Amino acid sequence: MNNQWFFDIRFIIRIALSILGMYINHRSDQMLINLRGPGETGYKIPTGFLFDKVSCPNHLREIIEWLGFAILSWSLPTTAFVIWTMANLIPRSLNHHHWYQKTFPDYSKDHKACIPHLV
Repeated sequence: MNNQWFFDIRFIIRIALSILGMYINHRSDQMLINLRGPGETGYKIPTGFLFDKVSCPNHLREIIEWLGFAILSWSLPTTAFVIWTMANLIPRSLNHHHWYQKTFPDYSKDHKACIPHLV
């Protein structure tokens, strides 16, 4: 059996992006789960980790993981899927971001919606 593909740069990048994406997902979800104390209701602004940079780190995570998959497969269909995913998630992130800005007047103006320093 030929195991050369384990050492292909596309495979290594895919694994790295998958691990990064899983870490972002786990950490962000835990922060959201722990946002409210027992019996608390209402909305709060999540802070810390990537929430200090973007409104929707979970959307960033999904883009990162699918980008890694597209790099691994190195094909037009998976590249199209990443583009479609971004076309879906970035507008959702922008909508969520604008909701935060409207609902919380003190929401940081330095935040981006989904991709730090860009969108």
